[in-house]
Amino acid sequence: MTDVVRTLRWCGAAAVVVFGVLPAVMLSLLVAGGHTPRSVGLLLIPGVGLVVCALICAVRGITTADPDAGAQLMRRGMAFVAGADLIMLGGNALIRMATS
Repeated sequence: MTDVVRTLRWCGAAAVVVFGVLPAVMLSLLVAGGHTPRSVGLLLIPGVGLVVCALICAVRGITTADPDAGAQLMRRGMAFVAGADLIMLGGNALIRMATS
């Protein structure tokens, strides 16, 4: 039997890393280096929490044996990543526009 969710699992794991972990690290480095307003650091609190939830969902989605449950967990993880990006990157842009 073929695993219909295999591609979703690989692409989902890559998406969590590229769109979740990397923006959180880059924004943390901007705040730590003083290249962005300190108030942006407050956006990291919920953003990193959502990225951690996305990582947990992605790992559970990859390791589960049931394709339907795996697909549902991967979709939930992608929703967490989208929310984290909206909070961190969108909030960063709004704060920078307001302070410039």
